[in-house]
Amino acid sequence: METNEIEIAKSLKKLTVQYFTTLKPASETSDEYTAQIKIHNYFELGCIISDMLKLCILALDHDMQNVPEKKNQSINVSLILETVLQLFPLSEMEFLGCVGEIVGE
Repeated sequence: METNEIEIAKSLKKLTVQYFTTLKPASETSDEYTAQIKIHNYFELGCIISDMLKLCILALDHDMQNVPEKKNQSINVSLILETVLQLFPLSEMEFLGCVGEIVGE
């Protein structure tokens, strides 16, 4: 490789380490990754899962009559969106912007 290409490769490797933070390797021998979300306790995790399922039922059936839970029929959309936001790979998007600048040079 030419000197310029070597420098670009080094820059890309450095950026990859710095910005690829959303996915973590599941193990050293696997090609699978994990994405983590921050929650306070099991109850909050249960609420997130329950609300996601309710939202899917609502999207499919357009009513909440099929949801067996009687106590609280409301869906905490804010909690779902907060969870999705935690999973959004913002640092990877920033990385792509940096790569675009490097490639554009």
